[in-house]
Amino acid sequence: MTAENVSTQYFHEYFAEWMGIYKLGAVRPVTYRKYVMTSRRLAELAPDLRVCELDKRSYQTIINDYARTHEKQTTLDFHHHLKSAIMDAIDEGMLASDPTRKVIIKGKPPVGEKAKYLSLFELRALLGQLSFADEPDWDWFILLVAKTGLRFSEALALSPQDFDFTRHKIRIVRTWDYKSAAGGFSGTKNPSSTRTISIDPVLSGQFLNLSRDRAEDKLLFVEGRVFNAAVNKRLRALCIKAGVPEISLHCLRHTHASMLIFAGVSIASIAKRLGHSNVTTTQETYLHIIRELESRDNDTIIMHLSALI
Repeated sequence: MTAENVSTQYFHEYFAEWMGIYKLGAVRPVTYRKYVMTSRRLAELAPDLRVCELDKRSYQTIINDYARTHEKQTTLDFHHHLKSAIMDAIDEGMLASDPTRKVIIKGKPPVGEKAKYLSLFELRALLGQLSFADEPDWDWFILLVAKTGLRFSEALALSPQDFDFTRHKIRIVRTWDYKSAAGGFSGTKNPSSTRTISIDPVLSGQFLNLSRDRAEDKLLFVEGRVFNAAVNKRLRALCIKAGVPEISLHCLRHTHASMLIFAGVSIASIAKRLGHSNVTTTQETYLHIIRELESRDNDTIIMHLSALI
């Protein structure tokens, strides 16, 4: 089939074929399901739009229509999926120019302004409410995420064999597919997410004790089906008890990163610890914290300069 013939194909059909060729088997199942949702939504929003008809106006219309029922960040993710397919269509000669250039990303206002991370004082108050059992449970899980910044699926996949208790390190080499009823192991989110991170000796000793009577390959936290909501429910209850803003488990990962930024750890080191694919991702995700630090540094600079005379 020639480029001219393919370009008359409906855009949503092209996108569905594209993700089957380039994304199926190349990304994690949970990520591929997001592409499937994008494909379905595109078919609803632009059922009659052909690839050859894609221009800045028609593309902006798709994004605007999607943004009416979604928040800005979700709209941005939708745009990134579509843009990846469009870039390949351009490479294949189906489009002469990039219709996504200078697109305006809109979106519904967020439902309430929720806390994205805790301060060091608030985190200490939260951890002070944890009640530790002799076996791994969700309180131990919350402590682990707070001290490592692991993703939910990464922490679920840990077994004693992933710990180096002598050198106080954890190896992250897989994830647990908690979103499917069958469960099972999956690869890490990206190659950079396969990593080894350092932990403090106290945490290392605690998990050594929890692992003593467990088989090396027995998962620490998975017994049957696991739901993210169950852990978040426990975390919110602890937040209320501690008198701190209610956060989700993912915000606990943000809190870990925030502690490192405020401690002066380099962005490159933080990106490596969190398993980000590049430093830019870390900078964009924690830009608000970096700006707070810049503001604090500016105040310090002015104070010292004022004291020179």
